[in-house]
Amino acid sequence: MIDLFELYFYEDCPYEDESVELLGIKGKGALRIVSREAGVCACAGELADYYEKKGVKVLNFLEDGRIFKPGDKILEAEGDLKLLFRLWRVSQTFLSLMCAIAGKTASIVNAGKKENPDLIIATSRKTHPGARRFELKAVRAGGGDIHRNSLSDSIQISQNHLEIVGELGKLRAMKKIEIEPRSRDEALRYAKIAEIMLLDHLSPEELKKVGPELKQLNPKLEIAVGGIEAKKVPEYAPFVDIIVISAPYYATPLDLTTKIERI
Repeated sequence: MIDLFELYFYEDCPYEDESVELLGIKGKGALRIVSREAGVCACAGELADYYEKKGVKVLNFLEDGRIFKPGDKILEAEGDLKLLFRLWRVSQTFLSLMCAIAGKTASIVNAGKKENPDLIIATSRKTHPGARRFELKAVRAGGGDIHRNSLSDSIQISQNHLEIVGELGKLRAMKKIEIEPRSRDEALRYAKIAEIMLLDHLSPEELKKVGPELKQLNPKLEIAVGGIEAKKVPEYAPFVDIIVISAPYYATPLDLTTKIERI
């Protein structure tokens, strides 16, 4: 498996840290990554594991799902000052992004479950290239689920698939069969062979009407909706089993700061 942290840190410092070299910085130091705002922690443990592999002693870090407030330390470590300066900026940026995703997910989950306690909030495959492993983990830290990890782990027959193959016949598979119909008539036609029906871009009123019709044809069918804004989740929640959303991946990064001191 590719070590993503190696890639991230190499990109930021492929040779030497010119600033540290100019100043002749040597010795041992301590690094603290602190939040300036409240949030939900994600992926600090993975970063801590990488630190330990590089010979940096991790003193403390927050677990996934841990709620923190302004002034709380997310990660503390000690080690070679040169190395700490190389780790600093990428570490801070990484955690600001992952914690933002976890916090955004938590807010969407809470809003949806107020209207439908059984609702699943699941994020899509629209992760940033090279960051999927961590972004999916951050979603789980915020209480969300994953719609599809990849093309290899699930079946979704999309509108583009239907355009190519035309009519669907009998389908059997080990994995759940999810269908994204092109029309209401197509949804009704394929209700009996689907286990999940993804109804993109329908209004709550339309879902309120068509959902019961589909479940009458297939009582075990789960109704999902995608292509909606995060602020509209409470409007849709009463009429679906699953909401597929990408918004957490694009959450505004949290405001974190890093302090490095000589010890």
